[in-house]
Amino acid sequence: MKRAQENKIVDLRIHNLRDWTKDKHRIVDDAPFGGGQGMVMKPEPIFAAVEELRAQVDEKSKIILMSPAGRRFDQPMAERFSREPHLIVICGHYEGVDHRVIEHLVDLEISIGDYVLTNGAIAAVVLVDAIVRLLPGALGHEQSAADDSFSAGLLEAPQYTRPAEFRDWQVPNVLVSGNHAEIAAWRKKEALRRTRENRPDLLGRIGNW
Repeated sequence: MKRAQENKIVDLRIHNLRDWTKDKHRIVDDAPFGGGQGMVMKPEPIFAAVEELRAQVDEKSKIILMSPAGRRFDQPMAERFSREPHLIVICGHYEGVDHRVIEHLVDLEISIGDYVLTNGAIAAVVLVDAIVRLLPGALGHEQSAADDSFSAGLLEAPQYTRPAEFRDWQVPNVLVSGNHAEIAAWRKKEALRRTRENRPDLLGRIGNW
């Protein structure tokens, strides 16, 4: 992400919701109606922040809320977001946000997995990193993102580097053969094997293997 920012590939900005509060204590949360534990993020500063930030750009902004109740984030979603001209990511906190934010402001709720974090800022870092690395010029080698796990629906094939022998463990002969067609076939086969062993659920998404 550092290189992408230095090369003007992406412009990342972090904002504090307390800057859009109007009370002297800069309160962004309150107790939930109906009772219950914890606090809920108030709608006023969220609406004010998003509306002001959206007005500062010419492009249409897509508003994302990081929430454990959202759709699960995946590589195809990252690819779609990488083509958006402007994203505003709201980081959920406490027991969540006032539901009027979800109903009337947010375009999409996103979860990075079936677990709960301390706050949505942690999840937002994962989201942003996955998106930025897909932008042209962000990675050192353009093929890197295309070869990643999940990009083609399968996990990535095993990778090896020098030395060719380590503690009597040999690198597969095909990888040092110089035969690019055989290497490509081996990688496809190994990607399928690895996916079947570790993530068989992915196979159902990409057809009958």
